[in-house]
Amino acid sequence: MTCAAPEAGREKKLNVFERYLTLWVALCIAGGIILGKVAPGVAEYLDGIAIYVDDAPVVSIPIAIALFFMMYPIMVKIDFSEVVKAGKTPKPVMLTLFMNWCIKPFTMFAIAWFFLGYVFRDLLPGMDVLKDGTEVELWRSYISGAILLGIAPCTAMVLMWGYLSRGNQGLTLVMVAINSLTMLVLYGLLGGWLLGVNEMPVPWEALLLSIGIYVALPLVAGYYSRKWIIKAKGIVWFTEKFLHVLTPVSIIALLGTLVLLFSFKGDVIVSNPLTILWIAIPLAIQTFLIFGITYGLAKLLKFNYEDAAPSAMIGASNHFEVAIATATMLYGLSSGAALATVVGVLIEVPIMLWLVRICIRTKGWFRT
Repeated sequence: MTCAAPEAGREKKLNVFERYLTLWVALCIAGGIILGKVAPGVAEYLDGIAIYVDDAPVVSIPIAIALFFMMYPIMVKIDFSEVVKAGKTPKPVMLTLFMNWCIKPFTMFAIAWFFLGYVFRDLLPGMDVLKDGTEVELWRSYISGAILLGIAPCTAMVLMWGYLSRGNQGLTLVMVAINSLTMLVLYGLLGGWLLGVNEMPVPWEALLLSIGIYVALPLVAGYYSRKWIIKAKGIVWFTEKFLHVLTPVSIIALLGTLVLLFSFKGDVIVSNPLTILWIAIPLAIQTFLIFGITYGLAKLLKFNYEDAAPSAMIGASNHFEVAIATATMLYGLSSGAALATVVGVLIEVPIMLWLVRICIRTKGWFRT
């Protein structure tokens, strides 16, 4: 989810942006639809300001800037030096990696295909025109958005979910750092393969470029700027001043991107308002399924509660910033794939808060 997270060990509650994120997303949907009606050329003009390769738009500059500012505040909060502590508690880390990269991508593909490609297929008629002019079935484009969500494990707001469920924040930080690093390699490989299975065009150059721009670049910028700022100003100033100002930036950048996206997709939603529901159902089922499997395995492996809760949370939640960025770069801001990734934003906060309550109520199932 929006991965605005507290520093490990610091107590923090959801701020107004995070607590009411579902409301802000809903308002952006309405605002984007209105913008699309009042000024239909605005989003298209901004998306047309792009870097072109062989006369084809590869990177939309305004969207790339917005998405960078979605990602940088996430990465700068991660202390990668904590990775060395993973050896002290290897089982939770190994379980998380196993669920995120060996189970979750494939269950997401299967669930999305079953609902969007079979159960709801006749309710999702029409064709989707991608940014390169290719036409694909709309339902197939929605499945692609679900795939991009399924291969993007949350890499920071899980710290918030871990804190709210009273989990081990130090261990959670380790898992966040390791998942950020593994995404650099596995996101493109799994994503390209599953998109191909879904019979979607896979522009490998754009896929690798999206990983570089939206994961590697903010990760490197966050890592070095964190070191420089802490060295120059100290950890207290970094935590209490810099991060305090930076925290809303990621969500504000996200919301601005969503307004543009829905200015393109307004006609689809107005003509078929149940589209959001049809997409949300498989995404919600996937979230509960992965949480249940991971939480159950943590019980079987005899984790203590403080390790079990964040292990289940990091698998259940998604790094939708990366998913939105990749869908936008691969298929365009107006694509069904981009819309499907946004639905992930819409449903994740209420579902994850529900899972937090489940964890707290079942704490007695685990040793402490």
